[in-house]
Amino acid sequence: MQIFADNFTLIIMRKKKYKKQLLKSLKSLGKSEHLLLESMTNLMLLGELKKNNIEFKDGDTFTFKDNIFDYSEDKNIRKMAKLRHKMMKTMNKLVEKNNFKDKEIKFLS
Repeated sequence: MQIFADNFTLIIMRKKKYKKQLLKSLKSLGKSEHLLLESMTNLMLLGELKKNNIEFKDGDTFTFKDNIFDYSEDKNIRKMAKLRHKMMKTMNKLVEKNNFKDKEIKFLS
């Protein structure tokens, strides 16, 4: 009986470590997704907006829908957008399949 209890404890500890590592992976993916979005935005500002003589002054804001990158003239931006969509879809699946508590995945919002 003692062996069973020890094995059970070991299984619980492994699951906690696994879940902790999975959360670290989600955090890392979230940071990568943000950097990718930032890169796509910068590329678009440097390329297409410059090409069309659209300029910004200090204090100006630029609002756009997320799918703007899917229709970019720049194939590199479109490829990055496709990768970002896959990353976000994967992250959502990981969250859905692993029963995380809201406070555990708060960093994703």
